[in-house]
Amino acid sequence: MSIWEYANPKKFMQTSAWALPWFTGLAVVTLLTGLIWGFFFTPEAANFGTTVKIIYIHVPSAMMAINVWAMMLVTSLIWLIRRHHVSALAAKAAAPIGLVMTLIALFTGAIWGQPMWGTWWEWDPRLTSFLILGLFYLGYLALWAAIDNPDTAADLTGVLCLVGSVFALLSRYAVNFWNQGLHQAASLSVDAEENVSDVYWYPLLLCMAGFVLLFIVLVLIRTRTEVRSRRLQALEARERLA
Repeated sequence: MSIWEYANPKKFMQTSAWALPWFTGLAVVTLLTGLIWGFFFTPEAANFGTTVKIIYIHVPSAMMAINVWAMMLVTSLIWLIRRHHVSALAAKAAAPIGLVMTLIALFTGAIWGQPMWGTWWEWDPRLTSFLILGLFYLGYLALWAAIDNPDTAADLTGVLCLVGSVFALLSRYAVNFWNQGLHQAASLSVDAEENVSDVYWYPLLLCMAGFVLLFIVLVLIRTRTEVRSRRLQALEARERLA
């Protein structure tokens, strides 16, 4: 069995139809458990008060904003190299989800920043690179909408995805590249000294897992919709030629 079998639309539709209920159930349980635990069963932080609890939305959404683009990069490369249509449609399906995650991260970051930094916005390296990443998401979606030929659109958006990956990388590592800026270091790290306290860490891990599972559910649903739309367009074109 080869992984490329799942690039076949029929195989993808069959497998995703089987997997969706399981991923949906896991996403609901994991996300609800993490959010309820984090918001209602963790204490206020000494220096941050109740505002610390915004990390249960801000950190997972910021993580997903970057990783969704990484997923789009991989699927775009598969399209550019192997010309599998499902991979191009998966990248297209993921883009609106990534944009929403970016907007959530920026919005919750502003809510966090106002009481902590005394300002809703600062041209901090990480904040600025995140804003630019959001603009790349918008440009990606606009490019898909502007080009009628789906294969040409997939080619051009794939190239755009390669360029935008620079800003996805900067969004993740800007704090390490530049010491200046208000944004703190990562909340989670392989270095235990940089991690948040365990009382916040465990529910945060659950929330992050929940966001990942939620993304899988949404991208499967949207990719299935894109496959059906492509089939419908093909049938309509065949009828016009008949």
